[in-house]
Amino acid sequence: MYQRALQGKEKTLGPEHISTLKIVNNLGNLYTEQGKLAEAERIYQRALQGKEKALGPEHVLTLDTVNNLGLLYTEQGKLAEAEQMYQRALQGYEKALGAENIMTYMPALNTIWNLGSLFKLQADLAKAKILYSKALTGYEKVVGPDHPDCYRRREILRALDTMMAENGISYSESRD
Repeated sequence: MYQRALQGKEKTLGPEHISTLKIVNNLGNLYTEQGKLAEAERIYQRALQGKEKALGPEHVLTLDTVNNLGLLYTEQGKLAEAEQMYQRALQGYEKALGAENIMTYMPALNTIWNLGSLFKLQADLAKAKILYSKALTGYEKVVGPDHPDCYRRREILRALDTMMAENGISYSESRD
């Protein structure tokens, strides 16, 4: 279905039109979900290059694709590349929106959470805790503390607290 939509957009609007590039990005999401990781990477790279050209490297839609590449690289085990993508996205969101505004912009909050998840995967529990807590604060501002996603994220934080306690890591160490 995305392929057909993509062909139509490319034909009517051109391959570098932002509407076309949004479909390209969504096709990358689909390939990732299907486990077609090499194809997803190729598609995301195409979307990223097109968005950088059409919108600039720090436009929020460009940064959404940067975050998606971070997720893909994490899944591929390319952890250094994933961290670079997340950091790039966060720096771009901050520049585009301002430091305070990223705390109420869901894609930026998702990137903060994703970077926390990467640190957790790398067993850097202190950094994960900091980022998870920061993202949760933002999610609570946006959707409210009683939202099911906030409950789920608090559970993840509690499990992380347990892991930290079992490994002798205190919260004060995670703030240094």
